[in-house]
Parts: sequence; C-alpha cells; structure tokens
Amino acid sequence: MPLSQTVAPVSRKTTETFGAESKTLGQQYFVSPEIFAKEQDRIFSKQWVLVGHQSQLAEVGDYFVVVVAGESLIIVRDQKSVIHAFYNVCRHRGTRLKEDTCGHGSAIRCPYHAWTYGLDGRLIGAPHMDQVQDFHRGDYSLHAVNVAVWEGFIFTNLADSPAPLDEWFAPLNGKFSHWNMPILRAAKRIDYDVKANWKLMFQNYSECYHCPGVHPMLSKVSPYDSAENDLTEGPFLGGFMKINKGAGLTMSGQACALPVGKIENLQEVFYYSIFPNMLLSLHPEYVMVHQLWPQSPERTLIMCDWFFHPQAFEREYFNPEDAVQFWDMTNKQDWRVCELSQQGIASRAYEPGPYSPRESIPAAWDGYYLRFIT
Repeated sequence: MPLSQTVAPVSRKTTETFGAESKTLGQQYFVSPEIFAKEQDRIFSKQWVLVGHQSQLAEVGDYFVVVVAGESLIIVRDQKSVIHAFYNVCRHRGTRLKEDTCGHGSAIRCPYHAWTYGLDGRLIGAPHMDQVQDFHRGDYSLHAVNVAVWEGFIFTNLADSPAPLDEWFAPLNGKFSHWNMPILRAAKRIDYDVKANWKLMFQNYSECYHCPGVHPMLSKVSPYDSAENDLTEGPFLGGFMKINKGAGLTMSGQACALPVGKIENLQEVFYYSIFPNMLLSLHPEYVMVHQLWPQSPERTLIMCDWFFHPQAFEREYFNPEDAVQFWDMTNKQDWRVCELSQQGIASRAYEPGPYSPRESIPAAWDGYYLRFIT
C-alpha cells in the first residue's frame, strides 16, 4: 500500500454496562501444572500461534528456529520464496537438525550422518542409503507443520487439519491493512523472562485501569480513561486510546519515524490481543508486537519487536530507540506488577475478585480462554 493512502476510520464500540458477577480466574489457572499441560495440549498444540514476521526470512535460504508446545520447528524460505515449517527432526535417527536460533543455508543438513534436505523439506542426500533395498528418498521428507502468513506475520499450527489461517482471521479482513504490516522491517527485539503466568500478561495488556499508578509517563501522554473497544468478544479483543495533541509515545514525546501510512488521526493508538500468543500495538509511526511463550505455570518468555516502514530507515531523523526505550520502560513496569500478581495469587489467601467496568476486555478474554480448558 502506498504511503499516500488515507487510513479509513475504524469502527468503535464502547463497553456496555458491566456486572459485578464477572470475577478473575481461580488460583488453579495460574499455578497448576495440570492446567498448564492442558493449555499446551488444547491451545498451543491446536491453535494458530504467532512465530515471527516474514522480514525475518528476507532471502531464499533464511531460516529461524522456534519452540511451539515443546516442539522445535524450523521456519524457512525456499527457492520459490515459499515459507515452510518443519519439525526440527532428522528422518534418519531423529537427530536435531538445527541448533542455532537463525541463519542462512542452501539446504538443511543433519550434523550426525549428513542426511540432507532441500529447503522445501525433500530428502536430497542420504549417504550409502542407495545400498538399502526399497529405500526411496521420497518417503523421507521432513515432517511438515501447517504454516501461513497473515499481514506479514507467520503463524504455525501443530494440529493435523486445522481451519485455514485466512478463515481464522476472516473477521479482521482489511482491518489493519493501513499499517502496511507485510512490508515493515524490525528495528529492535527485546526478550523478557517474566516470572508470571502467561494469562496475566494478556489481562494486563487489555486494560489501563492500572495505568495511573503503574505508568506515570504513559498516562501523561495517553489518558487512561480514553479507551474505546471495537472488538469485545472471541479471539480478537481490543480497541483504541487517545494520544494527547502534539505528543507521541516515545521518550522525547515526539514522533520518531516516518508514519507507516498516511494516518489521518495521529492522536490514536490501537491495542489488540490475538489469542493465544500475540499482542498487537498499532502506532502512527511504528507497530509493536509481543509474542508470549509460556514456559511453566509461573514463567513466560516474551519477545517484543518494533517495526517501522522501510523508508523510515533512510531518513536522517529516524530514531527508533526513542520508541524502544519508552516501551521497554513501560514493559518492565507491566512485568513487575504481573510478577507481583503471580506471587499474590499463589497465596492461600487469594480468591477471585470482581472486575471493574474498565476491565471488560480481560473478563472477555477469560471467557474465551475457558472454552478450551473447562
């Protein structure tokens, strides 16, 4: 999409009246190993999960490795520019094929007995196996994993026959196209190791009830009570908040880059959670994305990426660190209170408490989550 295109207004719907019967989840959902195992099986092994952005595979032969529900996967771009996902397992004796997190190569070669696979997963080399009767290379391609791309982001699904990704994302067709996400480039990634249950991060992200006390700098430029939600049920939740006139969500308070599109209203930022592991933040001049990877009931790894328009990298005033530092500070404030929540929830004194009207999105997220667990 050219930069000159105007962003169409996004439909908005404010939260309706909220009942006191809506309460936080029970303790077991944050501390139970059994429920954690159930989440891995019923959610992360069967739903489309975010694993990266196509800019990470800019050239033929580029690859990265990701762990989904305990399974190591290779995500790679082949000679026809098609993106594939494979289990990181040799078809000979099961050896792990790739140990590094990312790289580039013309083929995938097993470090043990040198079985070699094309970038499309076909077995193309197997020393001495031509001496084995009835051995056919075509029978030993790498085991493939479902993979698809939405708005430039790569998703995988470990299920045997999941619904196609375009059907899953059908309710969002065209909604975010104005931010040019397929062509954006990442300027920075920061990894966080948070000692809290993954659901606490979703709940924290989905409300600004906590912002005045936890995020004083954010609250100065984006009023905590300005939120309006246009996605209020199902796997996609969120809406927008206002940015004070002339302000920006950066350390300097100024725009740090060329806009990702011709944004009509520079005083709005959009926040959406996409079940089960994506947090999408749409700013006038950058897009911030969090990937959440649960490690245990009490620990979550989070990868945060900042994406900018390719032309922004060519501009003299481009200063991505202005946004990165602002949100790194804000992220750490959030992770701290999530860890405090985890500690309190683990207490024998904890019992579910009532959500406020400003927490309707966390309550809706809980409801959707429970469909898979109960």
